[in-house]
Amino acid sequence: MKIAPSILSADFSDLKSAIAMCQSAGADYLHIDVMDGHFVPNLTIGPVVLKSIRPQTDLFLDVHLMVTNPEELVKPFVKAGANNITFHIEATDSPLKIIEQIKSFNKQVGISIKPGTPLKALDPYLEKIDLILIMSVEPGFGGQQYIPESTARIQKLDKSLKILGIRKSVLIEVDGGIKSSNAKLVKDAGADILVAGSAIFNTEDPHSAIEKFKNI
Repeated sequence: MKIAPSILSADFSDLKSAIAMCQSAGADYLHIDVMDGHFVPNLTIGPVVLKSIRPQTDLFLDVHLMVTNPEELVKPFVKAGANNITFHIEATDSPLKIIEQIKSFNKQVGISIKPGTPLKALDPYLEKIDLILIMSVEPGFGGQQYIPESTARIQKLDKSLKILGIRKSVLIEVDGGIKSSNAKLVKDAGADILVAGSAIFNTEDPHSAIEKFKNI
């Protein structure tokens, strides 16, 4: 299982130190939450911040676009150094167009889905993407509680990917309310990547928190 600390919960006045800590603790990805204040009720970072992060680390930069019109931000985030770009299925009427756009830059592509959106909305795209991000909270803010029904959704998606014979090529990422107390449950349900923000950065020892996740 891979761990992707979400810098949304990090100290933005000292991101360089937070990133170095993530790398030294064995994090696999850095998760970059991009919010526009429209698709979700919060406003976070843009490509300029990612561009400043890129020289600080060789970690995989996992960009999660929680924005309206995600196609407008694909190229700016690619140029800023993203390794993967994930967009929301609910944010566009043309998912295939955005998938092809991201792939044209030779970047990995993911689709994210809100808790209330049926998994079947993903069906036409499962064989065209690298990652599915299951939101286990309503997107917009960190520090929320994990929605218990998310576990069954992860299991269902895991089963669907296995039936299609693409389970090894499509990763399942889970974001929202992830803590050391529920990480094993989520992992056992089928998650390949766990995104954790407050459970890492809002602790006395973030380095140890990452190591604890890695050992689950």
